[in-house]
Amino acid sequence: MKTDLLIITALESELKRESLPAGVNLVYSGIGKINAAVTALQAIEQFKPSRIINFGTAGKIKPQLDGLLEIGRVVQRDMMAEPLAPRGSTPFCPKPSEYLSSGKFVCGTGDSFVTTADPWLHQQGIDLVDMELFAIASVAHQYHIPWHSFKYITDDANESSGDDWVERVHHGQELFLKTLKILL
Repeated sequence: MKTDLLIITALESELKRESLPAGVNLVYSGIGKINAAVTALQAIEQFKPSRIINFGTAGKIKPQLDGLLEIGRVVQRDMMAEPLAPRGSTPFCPKPSEYLSSGKFVCGTGDSFVTTADPWLHQQGIDLVDMELFAIASVAHQYHIPWHSFKYITDDANESSGDDWVERVHHGQELFLKTLKILL
């Protein structure tokens, strides 16, 4: 089955399938980079999309950010293999250590929920953190499929992030649907 647009979202609580326009395919990846990579690979094989959109939630690193943000660059925040490679880079791997899209914000992806300050995130100019985008962008790149990502800020990436995320996880859906209407 070939489709123009494929949306990948981690959880149904972030985006309800029944809220999407007809003809838009949505897959839920579950949380984390491994789940996101496996789901992206399977969905690309099944739907053969010409573009991929990732929508999800994120914690903000820069205090002034809020709402729905379009990602322009994603890096891996939890690949720590020093001294073999700088943080964010996979040693002995020819694949890119960052992926670019059309937005203006920088997302750091990792398999941890950020609840404390990390100076490296500020040094790299990272605006927000998530747990899936780097894997999705990597798979999309491998298949030469353009990707876009929109992240809704749910928390401040601090000690209250877990509670804040639970309270706000579903708040970004309407903003994303308005943006999706424009993209379609």
